[in-house]
Amino acid sequence: MQDLICISHLRWGFVWQRPQHLLARLAQNYRVLFVEEPVTSTEITKPRLVTYIGNTHTGATTTLAVMQQPADSHYWIGHNDPATQATYERLLLDYLAAEEYHDPILWLYTPMGSRFVQALPHKLLIYDVMDELAAFKGAPTALKEQDRRLLQAADIVFTGGASLYRSRLPYNANTHLFPSGVEVVHFAKAASELLARPADLTNITAPTLGYFGVVDERMDLPLLAHLANAHPEWQIVMLGPVLKIDPAELPQAPNLHFLGMKDYKELPAYLAYFDVALVPFAMNEATRYLSPTKTLEYIAAHKPVVSTPIPDIIKLYGGYVRVGHTPEEFVAQVEAALAETTEARVQRTAKEQNLLAHHSWDNIAGRMHQIIQSNLTPSARTETRLGTKEKTAAVVAEPLK
Repeated sequence: MQDLICISHLRWGFVWQRPQHLLARLAQNYRVLFVEEPVTSTEITKPRLVTYIGNTHTGATTTLAVMQQPADSHYWIGHNDPATQATYERLLLDYLAAEEYHDPILWLYTPMGSRFVQALPHKLLIYDVMDELAAFKGAPTALKEQDRRLLQAADIVFTGGASLYRSRLPYNANTHLFPSGVEVVHFAKAASELLARPADLTNITAPTLGYFGVVDERMDLPLLAHLANAHPEWQIVMLGPVLKIDPAELPQAPNLHFLGMKDYKELPAYLAYFDVALVPFAMNEATRYLSPTKTLEYIAAHKPVVSTPIPDIIKLYGGYVRVGHTPEEFVAQVEAALAETTEARVQRTAKEQNLLAHHSWDNIAGRMHQIIQSNLTPSARTETRLGTKEKTAAVVAEPLK
């Protein structure tokens, strides 16, 4: 199997999303090593590299690698930290030599990992842009420029949404749009199987409005407060870790429930008891390029979805999702979703089946594999990197599937 090394800012065991879905499937064709940001340990006196097997849900094997540092040392705040980068590179190179990794494909999710591009010999460089990281709270000021340089250096660029695709295309002609997909069978359980009610939903009654994902600076907290106040009989369930915002800032109401992070395997059981699924993101710079994975996951369970006007949701799923541009419109759209007739639900479900057939993670990973293989020869890479008008026009014309 060909070797593939992924440098990621997200941990494999965190919220199950785009990197895990794709690499778990690509691991059926490649020997995948997933390199995480370092952690500290009270059990060691000098840095060491620890590897272990990551769960893939697909039966394939993925190896995870993480550098552990003594707890009293400088704490790594991300890839490319100059205080520890050289140590991580040395430990990783020693491991690759011992395990006989040869001329691997290098796959990056963050420009902060760009130092590894120089340190690790590789035959192909892939940059999968899943978020506008430079717009996130606490992002380094240099991240945008690092992103541009990585785009220009990459042999292949994948993007996770239409807005990201258009913003990256001018920097690399070999850019491909792959909006996030869905594991249809997994989330369809919420509609097709009788799943036991999770214990922490026992005292939460219908109608239940639900969300799962990260709760961070992208969340429209005033909207949640308005929603809870407008209909005290609605129960609003928020699943996911709270990051980069003070939990004390979360709106409080008797019908607003923050239940914390849930395992990917548990999500269908919660989704089964949602009457309406929510995408309540704020409209700001951090969400300008957002293409939420959860949208298709909700649709796979055939739940009515109400979202704020995220551009990529409107572009890709506007015919399937209700959109509220103001708090008042959002409430009205939830009211309409709850009032949906049986006939309208049957028609919506039939239309959703056609959409889901084109957006499975298996399909996306398979198409990416084909692109990777077609770019492995030096002549192919030279040709795709020429950036001629004809090639750029062909990429521009690529359908937004």
